[in-house]
Amino acid sequence: MKKKTGITRKQAIKKMGKYAALTAIGTFAILNPKKAQANSMPQAPGGWD
Repeated sequence: MKKKTGITRKQAIKKMGKYAALTAIGTFAILNPKKAQANSMPQAPGGWD
């Protein structure tokens, strides 16, 4: 018999779930409007309107 190498379907789904959660948290942190507004530089007086 040939020995299986690799991971099971259950393990793969579990790993992908972790990656998806990390991606969602990172995306939320980057696209959070309040934080984005706080990090933006104020427009210079006499700038483009």
